[in-house]
Amino acid sequence: MTETTLRTHVTIRDAGPDDAEAICRIYNQGIEDRVATLETELRTPAERREWMAAHGPRHPVLIAQTEPLTVANRPPAAQAGLAVPATIAWASLNRFNPRPVYDHVADVSVYIERAWRGRGVGRALLAALIERARTLGYHKTVLAAFPDNGAGMALYTRLGFTRVGVYREQGRLDGRWVDVVVMERLL
Repeated sequence: MTETTLRTHVTIRDAGPDDAEAICRIYNQGIEDRVATLETELRTPAERREWMAAHGPRHPVLIAQTEPLTVANRPPAAQAGLAVPATIAWASLNRFNPRPVYDHVADVSVYIERAWRGRGVGRALLAALIERARTLGYHKTVLAAFPDNGAGMALYTRLGFTRVGVYREQGRLDGRWVDVVVMERLL
């Protein structure tokens, strides 16, 4: 597994099957909050495990975890109970389109745990995902976002995504039509 520790006291690494429950929990928050996806059905850890297995090396899933807590003046036995990192975000490169002509374009997903939104985790995770896309030989990353998701739109813009269009009334969410902004970043 690839592992990178960032100055935000968060570790970013490749997700594995054991991360499915945390990924599911965070994705379900995004579904419930209605700020990042037109999806309305909550997922299960088993479904997320299958989703991850279908991704493969060309479409990685990354997670961000808090660094393990330690207390220097406690005995080692007491510290052992504190050394459990918490998964606070995930991001993935997804297949944009099954046609081979699109093999160098990746769709991006980023989901942050509610309590960690607005604290720089998304920026660190998305930057790592962009770097991974570049390493994997992608030419471009794309995403779709809700125009009223101010934090998400600001994040994407800060990391070099540009707006290329709007799908008007792309989906119906909770009885109302929702627009979706399409953004891209050439690598």
